[in-house]
Amino acid sequence: MNVVEIIRKKRDKNSLTEEEIQFMVSSYTKQKLPDYQFSAFLMAGFINGFSKEETSYLTRAMLYSGKIIDLSGIESVKIDKHSTGGVGDKTSLILAPIVACTGICVPMISGRGLGHTGGTLDKLESIPGFRTNLNLREYKKQLQKIGAVLIGQTQEIAPADKIIYSLRDVTATVESIPLITGSIMSKKLAEGIDGLVLDVKTGSGAFMKKYEDAIMLAEALIDTAKSFKKNVLAFITDMNQPLGNYIGNWLEVYECIKVLKNEVENDLSELSLSLAGAMIYLGKKAGSIEEGTEIAGEIVKSGKAFDKFSEIVRHQGGNVKFINDPETYPNAKYYDSVKLEIEGYVSEINNYELGMAALELGAGRKIMDDKIDPTAGIVFYAKLGEKFDKNRIAAELYSSSRKRNEKAKERILNAVKVSKTKPPKQELIKKIIT
Repeated sequence: MNVVEIIRKKRDKNSLTEEEIQFMVSSYTKQKLPDYQFSAFLMAGFINGFSKEETSYLTRAMLYSGKIIDLSGIESVKIDKHSTGGVGDKTSLILAPIVACTGICVPMISGRGLGHTGGTLDKLESIPGFRTNLNLREYKKQLQKIGAVLIGQTQEIAPADKIIYSLRDVTATVESIPLITGSIMSKKLAEGIDGLVLDVKTGSGAFMKKYEDAIMLAEALIDTAKSFKKNVLAFITDMNQPLGNYIGNWLEVYECIKVLKNEVENDLSELSLSLAGAMIYLGKKAGSIEEGTEIAGEIVKSGKAFDKFSEIVRHQGGNVKFINDPETYPNAKYYDSVKLEIEGYVSEINNYELGMAALELGAGRKIMDDKIDPTAGIVFYAKLGEKFDKNRIAAELYSSSRKRNEKAKERILNAVKVSKTKPPKQELIKKIIT
């Protein structure tokens, strides 16, 4: 095939065939195509878009660049959840053990922090000894034995995605909905799942800040999943404030433990139970999402969810001492508190700035080689609509240096706005697309 002709065809707003897209992806993955030509292809697609069919072709090409895990030897239904990411978004650690308690298999391949958002793998690795780099044999064995596993992307899973994403990151083509769809779905479909629940975030702390863009992404993901004969539904959820109160790797694990022990009821527990309920519904263990949510709540109250989480940690090499007694975990070296300097109702939170404040503290990476401090982060108490006075603590900061705390404090104060009147309540779950 002629590479230039394929690029020209997309540049001129014409649709590509499955063979043409397969050729481009395969050639680039095998290093038979130079960066400058594939960059031109990506930019042409970014500007002119890809149709539903082209997005499906792109996903298929990326998916079949590696292995598709065969879980046919496990009789249980396999259901996963994918979130587009946000500040304090830690639902995977809660819903995986809940859903596994129902007999549904949860094969979860997760990612690391990206920009201002935290990563599931970084959170899990804050548990001393926890292994996220299981090989495929270990992955299958754990699923068969305990029904849930949380690992990172292996070299065998959608290698085209890793290579293409690195190029998108430096060619200003990250935000393309078809390219995002191909990236997400190629990894998820490779897990060997039967169904998928999507949590598409919208708001100041999300990649899709506009509600309309979140809807478009959710619909693209659903269309692609259905083209592969997978059961799927999507939640559009709010990310205009942190999910829960804790931001930072061990801090978020700590909050998850509290939820799993039924010691905390907040927006984090509400969304986690709803997403778990949807997974239970897709796994045919409930007749509706609402019934699934009730089942999820009962599993948490019974203590089974916490026990299953401990079992997952133990099987993946983590030290369960800190799960059973999280107060014994080492403290951050420096602590500071932040008070809002004016009184009133919290009317706006720039959630992106809070995510960046957590990075300043050492809870994430500014560059690829940065080392994460598992104890660093923020406990953020200010929720939209709450009334604060000058003496009430709005946030607590944890880091390895005073300088880091000062930088983060400045970002937090700039991120929160208050007003004299109470703002309208934000809906946590804005829409469910089935």
